[in-house]
Amino acid sequence: MNCFKKFITIFFSNFLILIILICLAEIVFGYWFKKNNFGIHMRAERNKVAKINVSHHNGKKINFIYRRNFYGFIGEDFKPEDVKIVFEGGSTGAEMWKPEETSIVGVLNSLLKENNRDKKIYNASINGKSIRGYTYDFNHWFKKIPNFKPEYVIFYLGINDRWFPDDEIHRFYDEQHSTETLKKIRDYIKNNSFILEKVKKIKNKYFMKNYFLYDMNRKDLYNNFKYVNYKEAVKIHSLQLDNDDKEYLFLLNQRLKNLNIVIKKSSFMPIFITQVKFNGLAERRMFLVNEEIKKFAKKNNYKVIPLDELIEEMSIGDFFDEFHTTITGSEKIANKIFKNLNNYLLN
Repeated sequence: MNCFKKFITIFFSNFLILIILICLAEIVFGYWFKKNNFGIHMRAERNKVAKINVSHHNGKKINFIYRRNFYGFIGEDFKPEDVKIVFEGGSTGAEMWKPEETSIVGVLNSLLKENNRDKKIYNASINGKSIRGYTYDFNHWFKKIPNFKPEYVIFYLGINDRWFPDDEIHRFYDEQHSTETLKKIRDYIKNNSFILEKVKKIKNKYFMKNYFLYDMNRKDLYNNFKYVNYKEAVKIHSLQLDNDDKEYLFLLNQRLKNLNIVIKKSSFMPIFITQVKFNGLAERRMFLVNEEIKKFAKKNNYKVIPLDELIEEMSIGDFFDEFHTTITGSEKIANKIFKNLNNYLLN
């Protein structure tokens, strides 16, 4: 009996010492009291590593690693003070289903390098994000990054702003945190724990998640295909607004005004890039969104790259669904964007 009591005493003493050591390690090495304490935000997009397996549109299989770093940006870790150009987009900017170097941002960075520009674009795009999400990023994400002072922020927008669903899924895409109390506690702990961060790194290295996409050959996507460029869209889409159009444009402008508040408070130069779908501007709402974004940029004397006007044709195979480009599509878009973007960066 005495041996048992002795064993229990030793066990709980050692357990208590272990708990104290863990707490000390968390206090010293964790992020609980540091400036880069992300709180409940961005937990799902930080330190993210995944193995992507894709059946590409031309039948070839591509396997690569998709990474999001400590700060939630796509790619490897970086020093925040080195970040001078940020790219904000939704899934059309994140381009999770293709290697980073073949994405729009990847091709733009290659073109900058080829032109002897010592500049790099850092990709902050997140699937599903809209203008509301870009505003949220500056208020709740970027402010958590120490010494983060970009000179330019590129907003690649339009597709996710063609409607404004007010549901939990789209709210999460924009805000990147749960509204449930228990999940908030979970996210806060995971975001700030030194030990859990190390566990995640081990998990990413030895037990990496696998993602598969095998539907890049949508045979029905290009049935009766016709690409509607800007000149044609001006002719077919009436600028006579009905009540639904007016209500939608009012909400769009409210979101742009909220984003403008953030821009006015900051010291970066915004650059807006409009978007197109696989069939260009065949959709009236897509056309109206782009027109409103260009009006907003012009009114506020912001830089704009009207991709919807510049890119007069996209071919069969440049998109693997209505919105997302293949490797060839991303390359075409990046090449159309680059000249204007390079001029803005030079000036």
